Amino acid sequence: MKHVISKIVMAGGLALSMASGAALAQTAVGPVKPDFERGQQLYMNGDPARGIATCIACHGADGMSMVSLYPHIAGQSYEYILNQLKNFKVPEGATQSHRRNQNAMLMAPNVVQMTEQEMADLALFVSSLELTKPSVAELAADQVMVQRGRQIWRGGIPERNVPACASCHGADGHGIPGQYPRLSGQVPSYLYEQLIAFADGERDNAGTENHMAEIANRMSRQDIKAVADYAAGIR
Repeated sequence: MKHVISKIVMAGGLALSMASGAALAQTAVGPVKPDFERGQQLYMNGDPARGIATCIACHGADGMSMVSLYPHIAGQSYEYILNQLKNFKVPEGATQSHRRNQNAMLMAPNVVQMTEQEMADLALFVSSLELTKPSVAELAADQVMVQRGRQIWRGGIPERNVPACASCHGADGHGIPGQYPRLSGQVPSYLYEQLIAFADGERDNAGTENHMAEIANRMSRQDIKAVADYAAGIR
């Protein structure tokens, strides 16, 4: 009889332990799932009370910028947008952010006020925007530059240990969602400036883009310009 009672007590204790574990799992600290509507609200209206400007002022209501200083963000993946927002912030224990060029100086004051939840919400909304009006190449008439850009995109620069851009960003420039960004249809001058930022050490993104600084540093400014223009014009 005592043996039976002992089993009952043990079973009850196990059930209680499992229930407590489930309750703890439900209340565990962690990010809430990103919310599309909250992201849309933040994108469209910002939060003036906290110094967060509306995103449409620079990136347009549809994620496609009308000013060459600002990039198109439509057509990018959730993971890429979220990582870039985080890269504008100074990581804990660090003295500077991963992005420090002119573009970063414009973005950082907005992002620094955002919580991780808000960045996730915003990234979810932005990732739903489609790039329907891609930029046109600035040097389309310069066939020598176009040819050079195509050559580097498809085959890299072997003598300088520069890999083909297509190996990460795809032959069509659409990238690999979650890993590498879409470059096709992007504002060419923005692509040029970011490659220069990588080469000059003003951008050293965390994660999959760490290798970009080394690659860009092996390229001439002319080659960078050719690649930026060619990537923007890929269709």
